[in-house]
Amino acid sequence: MPLALRWPLMLLPFALWGTAMAAMKPLLPAAGPLPVATLRLLPAGAVLLLAAWLMGRPLRVHRADWPWLLTFALVDGSLFQGLLARGLVETGAGLGSVLIDSQPLLVALLARSLFGEAINPVGWLGLLLGLLGILCLGLPPAVLRHWWLDGPAVLDQRAWSHGELWMLAAAVAMAVGTVLCRYAARHSDPVAVTGWHMLLGGVPLLLLAEAPALAAGGRWLPAWSAGQWGLMAYASLLGSALAYGLFFWFASRGDLTGFTSLTFLTPVFAVLCGVVWLQESLAPLQWLGAALALGSVLLINRRAQLWQARS
Repeated sequence: MPLALRWPLMLLPFALWGTAMAAMKPLLPAAGPLPVATLRLLPAGAVLLLAAWLMGRPLRVHRADWPWLLTFALVDGSLFQGLLARGLVETGAGLGSVLIDSQPLLVALLARSLFGEAINPVGWLGLLLGLLGILCLGLPPAVLRHWWLDGPAVLDQRAWSHGELWMLAAAVAMAVGTVLCRYAARHSDPVAVTGWHMLLGGVPLLLLAEAPALAAGGRWLPAWSAGQWGLMAYASLLGSALAYGLFFWFASRGDLTGFTSLTFLTPVFAVLCGVVWLQESLAPLQWLGAALALGSVLLINRRAQLWQARS
């Protein structure tokens, strides 16, 4: 793949994720987290499998990959999407976004242990800068200022609500799922594996979403307006089918630590969308956070060359 095409395609999932959560947020009060997670995952899996078939990619999963695929579907499909939607209900002050975008640190540790990926001091510096960048982007300046002066105690019980804990669990699930995708696609097509994992992972969510509605004698499908269904379609088809198809295709090959470091750019894209579409203005701290996030991606992806040049 030409480099001029490769980098835009690598960046696209993170740009889509930067807006998909914003599209899901207004849908949660009326529908609840489980129906939203189900409607995000099941259509995305079906569309991705259809796209893979139209592209002539093999849909069959090798027998040796099935145990890994089922685990991948449960962890990254059911758990991650369910926890993410549940966390979005209560998350405030940007802390939930910071937690979900911190998963490259977990991926780096797992990739180092399981795949022997070298990180070196330049890579660790990049990971820490990326974490600092998303803190600057996601937390209000007042919280950061008091945290710097008073320590973590400033993040009181209200700040660390259940929503943030759900988001932290979602970040762990996504990090583990990112590693599992390599095992699930060892003998099978990564695009097909991604589609199957979303389809299979959506089934438990569907059962959990439908059971209370059936018990109450109602229906689980939300009574949304056309605009709300449009937001759901965006989160499912672009924020899931296209974004996850590209993400796991790239994650199944190459440098896992370097690629997942692009997650640090997700809040950058979200903030830029607010500037372009909503005429929002960036505070100096947010500009600093964006610069740190961009610098961290550069350091992590060039860590080997930079460390060799230093030596």
